[in-house]
Amino acid sequence: MSDLKQAVPPDEAPPSYEAAAKPVTASAKPLPLRAPLPLDLPVLNALRGKRVILASASPRRKQLLAQIGLTNLEVIPSTVPEAFPKSLSPFEYVLQTATQKATTIYAAELNNTRLGEPALIIAADTVVVSLLGQILEKPRSEAQHIAMLKSLRDTGSHKVFTAVVVMAPLESAQDPGYALQSSVEETTVRFDKEVTDDMIVAYVKTREGADKAGGYGIQGIGAILVEKIDGSFDNVVGLPLRVTLRLIEKVLDEAVDEEFTAFEDEEES
Repeated sequence: MSDLKQAVPPDEAPPSYEAAAKPVTASAKPLPLRAPLPLDLPVLNALRGKRVILASASPRRKQLLAQIGLTNLEVIPSTVPEAFPKSLSPFEYVLQTATQKATTIYAAELNNTRLGEPALIIAADTVVVSLLGQILEKPRSEAQHIAMLKSLRDTGSHKVFTAVVVMAPLESAQDPGYALQSSVEETTVRFDKEVTDDMIVAYVKTREGADKAGGYGIQGIGAILVEKIDGSFDNVVGLPLRVTLRLIEKVLDEAVDEEFTAFEDEEES
C-alpha cells in the first residue's frame, strides 16, 4: 500500500484545527471539501507495496476499504457458483459462501509467478433475511424486486448478515500453509411502514437496488425506506469495517506467530 505514507499535497491537505475553528464571515469563501489523512496503523503500514486482493466485485466494498487506506486493491471476484442450500442458517450460509470465495482466489493466486503470492485476501458475502427466515439475495426481475421490498415493509424488521473472511499465506511449511480468520456480523433493519407502494415502485425504477441483496442500498436513495437500524451501518452496506480491520490484524499476527513457531521448532530439532 504505497500510498498510505505518501505526503498529502498542500492543496489537498485537510484544514488545520485552527483554520477550521475560525468563524465564517459572509464574505469568506467556504472551505473546500478535502479528504482526511490516511490512517497511520502498523497493520496497514505492513501491507504497503504488497498484493492485497478483494475477492468481490462489489464497488461498495472497495469504497469502504479505501476509507481505511486500502486503496491499491486488486479486485478478483470468485467465479465459482454460490450453490449452498438455502436450508442452511443465514450465519452458516454467508460464512460458507465467503470462505469459498476467499479459498478459491487464494488457490488461484498463490503460485502467480508474475505478481507473486498475495499478502492478504479479503472476501465477504451479505444476505438479507426476512422476519420469516427467508434468505433474500439480489432481485431477479422488477416484479420480484417490488414484491421483495413490499414484504420487507409489511413484515416489520429484517436482518442483514455479512460474513468476512481474511486469509494470509504462511512462509513456513506448516499445514495448511495459510492463516484464516472469519466473522459474521448481524444488523437489524426496520423499514418505515408508511412507505407507500408508489414510493417502492419509484425506488425500484431507479435500479439502485437491482444489484444488492434485499433489493435496496441504505447508503443511497434506499435510505428513504428505512426507519431505523440496530447494529453496524456499514454491515448493511456490505462490509463491516471495524470487524474487517480486526480480522486483518488477527490474521497477520497469526501468520507471524506461526512462522516464529516453525523457526523455533527447527532450532530445537
